[in-house]
Amino acid sequence: MALNFKPRSWLIPRVKGLALFLAVLGPGIITSNVDNDAGGIATYSICGAQYGYAMLWAFIPITLFLIVVQEMGLRMGVVTGKGLSDLIRERFGVRVTFYLMFAMLIINLGNTVAEFAGVAASLGLVGVSKYIAVPAAAAAIWLLVVKWNYKRVEKLFLTACLVYVSYIVAGFIARPDWGEVGAGLAFPEVAWEGSYFAMLVALVGTTVTPWMQFYLQAAVVEKGVKISEYRLSRWDVTIGSIVVSAVAFFIVVVCGATLFPGGIEVTDAADAAQALRPLAGQYASFLFGFGLLNASLFAASILPLSTAFFISEAFGWEAGVDKKFSEAPGFYSLFTVIIVVGALAVLWPGAPLFAIMYWSQVVNGVALPVVILCMLVLINDRRLMGNYVNTPLQNIFSGATAFVLTALSLLLIGIAVF
Repeated sequence: MALNFKPRSWLIPRVKGLALFLAVLGPGIITSNVDNDAGGIATYSICGAQYGYAMLWAFIPITLFLIVVQEMGLRMGVVTGKGLSDLIRERFGVRVTFYLMFAMLIINLGNTVAEFAGVAASLGLVGVSKYIAVPAAAAAIWLLVVKWNYKRVEKLFLTACLVYVSYIVAGFIARPDWGEVGAGLAFPEVAWEGSYFAMLVALVGTTVTPWMQFYLQAAVVEKGVKISEYRLSRWDVTIGSIVVSAVAFFIVVVCGATLFPGGIEVTDAADAAQALRPLAGQYASFLFGFGLLNASLFAASILPLSTAFFISEAFGWEAGVDKKFSEAPGFYSLFTVIIVVGALAVLWPGAPLFAIMYWSQVVNGVALPVVILCMLVLINDRRLMGNYVNTPLQNIFSGATAFVLTALSLLLIGIAVF
């Protein structure tokens, strides 16, 4: 007797919706998670070790800031089919574009150095020399991007995002007092001192960065997301923003539960991984170190790639992972140079790594307000965006976000200089 199976009517649209969401999944989640890189993990580790759970509340507004800014970039990419640097050149001219691209190159060179330093530090925990770890990582990243197509690279990057779960697992292994964690999240505890506000600026600065806006929009264009898929892509951006903040939250919780009570100071993520071993056990220490390695490799792939994307767009060069080296020589040459310089800086004896990473963040603080203001002008241009310009409510939220991020960026510059 043959079975006549008919899917339930309510199931079909849900399956189709899930399939459509999986088709557009990628740019938002990947872009957000790259922010949990070696520098970000170090910042969160130091925050937890110094302040315990007192600054957990900051992740609520930070997540909202990230969603607002990323959604604007997504919308511009979907509607115009162009990258952000391309739109900036068309609207503001070559001179503004050149100076902004130069600033972004400096920022991402400094960040790439930080990622390869993270590779060296994480593998150094298990006794691998940086003179082996860094060249091997650089070669693997170069071959990955140059030899694979966009779909395969994106799938690998999405898989790398899953490894961040190790920090969430480490958070439970550390056995924090969840009542105190909840209090730190729900009730802001502000210390009226310079170091507290410097850390607050660092938390925002390591989560909302200029390069993210360029990469997200370029990735949306490269993926070919259509206007009909815009609403589903917003979920990609929203989920990515929430996940990146959740991972950062658990890193602070781990260090707040273990390092803060004993007054143990750390200067980077590798220090935190080593300090966790006697306090939270070898499993938490391993997960922390493994997460650092994954984050460093992940970001060391994305940062040079994003830089090559938006600079190529700005100057009208051919760009794209799906293209061959001969079809996009400027794109791939720039990608190669950034990887080589980033790796050599870590291997160079006596190189001022801290100064490179620190001052790249200062330049980041200068560039972020400029990028946000450019985005606000572009997204409110009806000739460019048609009916997809910001609504008055969106302008209130995005304007408030731009104001807060600008104020914090200026505070970051002031802290760095004075």
